This record gives sequence, structure tokens and C-alpha cells, in this order.
Amino acid sequence: LAVTPDELGDAWREGRVQMRLHVQCNGARVGEPHGGEMDFSFGQLVAHAARTRRLAAGTIVGSGTVSNVARSAGSACIAERRVIEKLDLGEIRTPFMRFGDRVRMQARFDDGRDGPFGVIEQRVVAAR
Repeated sequence: LAVTPDELGDAWREGRVQMRLHVQCNGARVGEPHGGEMDFSFGQLVAHAARTRRLAAGTIVGSGTVSNVARSAGSACIAERRVIEKLDLGEIRTPFMRFGDRVRMQARFDDGRDGPFGVIEQRVVAAR
């Protein structure tokens, strides 16, 4: 689902989505990083992309993984979490996802209300 900045209201500032992304794997908290810490605004991302490719009206630009400086925010990406564990603990403790695992992601406004993006909830299944 894509939304326009006007649908975010006050949660759209400085070209960034000012919301927490709540991520769970098998019901356990993975992280709640805040989108306001993006290094580059969406305007900067679009400008950079436009230098090397033609962007037509309606092009959707994604920002990639949501990540924060504070480790307490957790992660939105298992690969990132594994690297942080290796750096901080000297070993990787989080396994990659396996068949049957479930991941759930939901953006929420800072006051706790559900965001306009809905919920992404997926189960890892084997290819048929």
C-alpha cells in the first residue's frame, strides 16, 4: 500500500515518515525503529535516483530498512540485527527465518494509533 504525504498529516516532516515501525517475528519483538531518523529525505532519494534513471509520474520510491542509532530501538531487518549482534556480542544469536516462521510489520503514529499503511503479516513457506 502506498500513501501520499497529506494522508500522514503531522507524521510527515522534513521529507520523512515520523512513525515507528513495529516488527515482530513469531510474536517476539524484533524492533520499533522510528522513520524520522532516515539519513536522507525522500526528496533527496528521488533527486539521487533521477540522476541515473528516468522517473515517470507515479513512480514509487522506497527508502529501504528502517534503522535507528539507538540499539534499544531494535531492528526492522534480521540481517541488520545479526550484524549488530556480531559487532556487539562477538557472535550471531538470531537465526535466519525458517519455513513456518511469521513476520509482522505495522507502522504506528507516535501517539500509538495504527498508521495508514495497514499490517504486513507473512508466513515463510516452501516453494511449490
